Amino acid sequence: METTSPLLFVLHVAGAAALLIWAVRLVRTGVERAFSVQLRRWLRRSSESRLMAAGTGVIAAVMLQSSTAVTILVANFAASGTIVASAALVMLLGADLGSAVVAQILLVRQSWLVPVLLLLGVVLFLRGQDRRIRQVGRILIGLSLIFVSLDMIREATEPLRDSPGMATAMGYLGRDLLTAFVLGALFAWVVHSSVAAVLLYVTLVLQGVMPVPAAVAMVLGANLGGSFIAYVLTLAQPLEARRVVVANLVLRGGGAALVLGSIFVFNPPLDWLGATPARIVINLHLAFNLVLALALIPLAGPVTRAATALLPPKPDPAAALQRVSALDPVALDIPDRAIACAAREVLRIGEEIEAMLRSAINMYDHWDDATAAAIEAQQKAVDRMHFETKLYLAQINRAKLDEETATRSIDLSTIAINLEAASDAIARSMLGLARRLHLGGVAFSDAGWREIRDFHDRVLSNVQLALNVLMTLEPDAARELVAEKEAVRDIEQALQRSHLGRLQQGLAESIETSNIHQETLRALKTVNTAFSMAAYPILAESGDLLSSRLSGAAR
Repeated sequence: METTSPLLFVLHVAGAAALLIWAVRLVRTGVERAFSVQLRRWLRRSSESRLMAAGTGVIAAVMLQSSTAVTILVANFAASGTIVASAALVMLLGADLGSAVVAQILLVRQSWLVPVLLLLGVVLFLRGQDRRIRQVGRILIGLSLIFVSLDMIREATEPLRDSPGMATAMGYLGRDLLTAFVLGALFAWVVHSSVAAVLLYVTLVLQGVMPVPAAVAMVLGANLGGSFIAYVLTLAQPLEARRVVVANLVLRGGGAALVLGSIFVFNPPLDWLGATPARIVINLHLAFNLVLALALIPLAGPVTRAATALLPPKPDPAAALQRVSALDPVALDIPDRAIACAAREVLRIGEEIEAMLRSAINMYDHWDDATAAAIEAQQKAVDRMHFETKLYLAQINRAKLDEETATRSIDLSTIAINLEAASDAIARSMLGLARRLHLGGVAFSDAGWREIRDFHDRVLSNVQLALNVLMTLEPDAARELVAEKEAVRDIEQALQRSHLGRLQQGLAESIETSNIHQETLRALKTVNTAFSMAAYPILAESGDLLSSRLSGAAR
């Protein structure tokens, strides 16, 4: 490629970098949509063993092509108490290593790979009848575009080999490692992907544009920037989640800074890491994360205790403040604004119920009177919010509304009713069942408890999807939510049959807890159904519904 002007060069490089960033995101979203439930299940189950937790973190990061995405999932588990802090930190160290493995994989250059991946991906995405098959097609398309973007970067930077100005700039970065480190961290944070940043730096080395010392510093900086992404994204999370994220930030970012300092002071030879400059840089990235994981996984317990001391529980002044309702009475004279206020309140109701669902499942394993009282108090608050929302919508309807606004008002009222039913299923059914389990001094069988936890994970994932649908009103997400409703119904029936099979085998724990087990499954299905109803108004408007099911065109 001939670069005729600096502007054209910048456009080529920026376009290639943008494609790389988007392609990495395409792969991650495809994996999340197709395998999010399985990933959540693997992450939760693997917490019993540190080796398994680290391995699961590696695999999850490779699949998602992002240690940040794994960090967010694990932080949510830590916040809900599903995973202990030390196991969560081990998973994050494994995810950091997994992101380095991803960079190794994506640097493979095979001329036949791009057309094959692109052809298979497009066929699966356009012709696949199953949603998961289509998402696999999305993943393959994303992988092919990653390779295409790297080739574009190589082609765009080819003329820079003989550029005196670029040689001067890169030479400066090779001498000023601190500046290179900071720039590497900033770029990784800005693009929200340490994988994309590392691939870009290594590609520039491969083209002979960037010297090895500068690339080493920028790759180490990308490790800091990648950890900082998760820190920013979890600032609003509970303290239990932030502790493990901060610990990982300090270990990975601090470790990167220490390695950079050691290279600056001692200037060790790096030739043993690889035969070529690019291989030296990418192998250093892998070696750093591997050594970090091996050295710190045994110390996960003391590190998390230190994180607890660093971030002790603090009284929250905001907790003493009364929640401000989104139902603004002044907005009643402006129907569109009033409907927006009601939508915000309905979303808040859903968020309150999500918090109840997260806490309720732990009551089956370990009963806690304070948590039970908090769930019951939350349920009363939800009832009050639902009642106030219903009255607010009724006041809106007194005005002369156009058809679209009137329909939206009715839809919000229906959604609020369904959410209130989900709240009752959690606070009355599930909490009551957990109390019976506690007072009876009995416990689920291992297989039965594992099935309930897995089913709860799936329902919780769908609750989060429903909240996204309420916020974005996207038809694609709504279709996915309705499809999940059908899937959950089938799963619940299969789990009921599995439980009956254990009864026939005469398993004592299953016999003692039979009613509680079956009613818990029904309660979770009720919660799932209640939240899934948020999708129906969107799909009815887009014409994607036939009766109560998705139309064939939407599948």
